[in-house]
Amino acid sequence: MLKDVGVTDQDQTGTVVAIGRRPVLLCFSHLRWDFVFQRPQHLLSRFAATHSVHVWEEPVFVPGLVRPHLETRLTAPNLTLVTPHLAEGLDEATVEAQLKQLVDSYGPASQPQVLWYYTPMMLPFSRHLEADCVVYDCMDELANFRFAPPRLLDLESELFDKADLVFTGGHSLYEAKRSRHANVHPFPSSVDIAHFARARGIERETDRRPTLGFYGVLDERFDIDLLAAIADARPEWRFIMVGPVVKIAADELPKRKNIVYPGAATYDELPALLAGWDVALMPFAINDATRFISPTKTPEYLAAGKPVVSTPVRDVIRHYGRLQGVKIASTPQEFVAGCEAALELAASDGDWLGEVDQALSVMSWNTTQRRMAGLIEQVVEANQDAAVSAGAVA
Repeated sequence: MLKDVGVTDQDQTGTVVAIGRRPVLLCFSHLRWDFVFQRPQHLLSRFAATHSVHVWEEPVFVPGLVRPHLETRLTAPNLTLVTPHLAEGLDEATVEAQLKQLVDSYGPASQPQVLWYYTPMMLPFSRHLEADCVVYDCMDELANFRFAPPRLLDLESELFDKADLVFTGGHSLYEAKRSRHANVHPFPSSVDIAHFARARGIERETDRRPTLGFYGVLDERFDIDLLAAIADARPEWRFIMVGPVVKIAADELPKRKNIVYPGAATYDELPALLAGWDVALMPFAINDATRFISPTKTPEYLAAGKPVVSTPVRDVIRHYGRLQGVKIASTPQEFVAGCEAALELAASDGDWLGEVDQALSVMSWNTTQRRMAGLIEQVVEANQDAAVSAGAVA
């Protein structure tokens, strides 16, 4: 149980740090740790203060590999990445059989206090594992994404049956999932305010053209036509689209003299990147893939002191639509007008930031992680008490 982690102390941020033995949290994630720093990294790095965290990634397929094996890497104190390596060209049944052998051979998998899933697709080789608490952190409606596996919905139903707790990445997703489990809790995107607020203290060039930016994954959720339209409407503006291109071809992205695609940026680079922008953009397509999203970048942009222009994503409207610093636009014409209003706001005396800071003050990742940990502790204690009672009766 959480109370049995041993002697504890606090670090400089006030986070409780366990010094003695640690319970194991084994996470199965479809998102590679080193890809984009987002919800899993924020939460699991904080759980590593009290747990021995192990993040099981999707396999790497290697041509001519003779023997499947695991590669592990300690990426932070008490946080280990586990990456299976399998031979290229295996059929699905063989892949799952070899992954089951590998997970059974991995010592921490035999004694987890918490099993944490980001994807149901890892159930076929891990469904037999037991833990004091099974968590499904449903951060997206994965079945609506491009190239979603046909089995995903059936496996998600099985994961709902297995899970003790279900967390959702936003309120719209909570509304879609709450009837499927008795213990569902909404945890929309949070923010590391101090990290992004650094952007407010970085001086910008004063003699330059208006700069509008986006960072994140460029995929089927990105409104390509909208970006092209606003770039054409305002050729004097500069657009910087930062991030990896995934599930779409790079040549599908609009090519304009005033659009730049610099590639991915690290989490540590984001504050300095944001400091060079006037306005932050969220040009998401309104489609099945974005129906339930709660973008983490919204509070990050605002914490950096940047006004935001977004298409009408439901959770963005729900949580931020009332703020003066957030403009919602449905058409290219409305988006251009929203950007013009945001540019005026960016050039103002910054009074609009007061309500932003008040709204963000209750959105810390530390608070979110502590609330999750409290729910997990309740389940762990209840399940352990039930096991003791069952043993006494037997």
